[in-house]
Amino acid sequence: MTERPSIAFYAPMKSPRHPTPSGDRTMANLLLSALSEAGFLPVLASEISTFDGKGSEAAQQRIRDAALAEAERLIRYWLAAPATERPRLWFTYHVYYKSPDWLGPIVSQALGIPYAVAEASRAAKRAFGPWALGHQGAEAALDRADVLFAMTAVDREALLRSKPKSQRIADLPPFLDLSQWPSFPARSPSPHAAPRLLSVAMMRRGDKTASYAQLARSCLSVQDLPWSLNIVGDGEARSGIETLFSPFGERVRFHGCINDRIRLATLYAAANLFVWPAVNEAYGMALLEAQAHGCPVLAGNYGGVADVMRDGESGLLTPAEDEIAFTTELRRLLSNTPLQNRLSAGAIRFIAEGRTLAHAAGTLRSALYPLLQTG
Repeated sequence: MTERPSIAFYAPMKSPRHPTPSGDRTMANLLLSALSEAGFLPVLASEISTFDGKGSEAAQQRIRDAALAEAERLIRYWLAAPATERPRLWFTYHVYYKSPDWLGPIVSQALGIPYAVAEASRAAKRAFGPWALGHQGAEAALDRADVLFAMTAVDREALLRSKPKSQRIADLPPFLDLSQWPSFPARSPSPHAAPRLLSVAMMRRGDKTASYAQLARSCLSVQDLPWSLNIVGDGEARSGIETLFSPFGERVRFHGCINDRIRLATLYAAANLFVWPAVNEAYGMALLEAQAHGCPVLAGNYGGVADVMRDGESGLLTPAEDEIAFTTELRRLLSNTPLQNRLSAGAIRFIAEGRTLAHAAGTLRSALYPLLQTG
């Protein structure tokens, strides 16, 4: 395969070049890598953001108008360019009512090219209310797409309920590019030291803080057992989160935001268990990263968390909002080294068997190349 078809790539929520790290930015860059691995030439079409986190109709109208102007600019640019320099497909990552895609449907129609969306989700309850305009834009985009890539079972179910007849829905579960990790140190939990727990998450108010608060309460319930906890993350809620864990003294260590993958890999490899209640989590890239380093996961079963681990094999899931169950399983894992070891081996196997860049590239290749042949 010598030709590398050009693909216009767009992430309306957060550009892959955004300065603030997040799971959304990570996945956008992973998709760029996977498209390249699949034989395409992805080009960032625009960095305009359509995200409205507050639910302001006026803000959404301003965002839509700016996006429509950007779409017209792109259309003029590409129609004036030689046909060989135009994209052959438009690919948008993460479309939902807070970040609709106002660009992709218009530009792809004007250029006569296929339109694809990854991590698409529908939320009928948002048809009315503060995000009604964003919902309208998101639904119109998803209806227009030739193929939707569902990254979680929850999203897939909603997409199937409103699927246009000619539309294809393909499964593209969250994945990692293992080559981006410069070091995979050998597993190094000490068999004689107290079990090391690890959490990696931004420190934002709302759901992230709720997860940290639940974790602190669970740790309080097992303080009679030996353990230590490393926390990686930073944000505007850090001081409050530090207060939550202050009763544990030196048992808990805050590392702040770590951008050095070697340092982070060392923490993953040294941990006996990754712990995260995952309140309202979409899925959680850190859970995948931990498992890639052989660190099993204990998490709450929210959203798509079940899609980034294998319950009973690479970690343990507890029912959403069941704090007692989470604490019970934490106690069981802290007291059961053979179970930790079994889950550790299963975590490495889970990633290798289907959550790598190569697997994602294969999915993208098989779904997108037919569109180029018929588009």
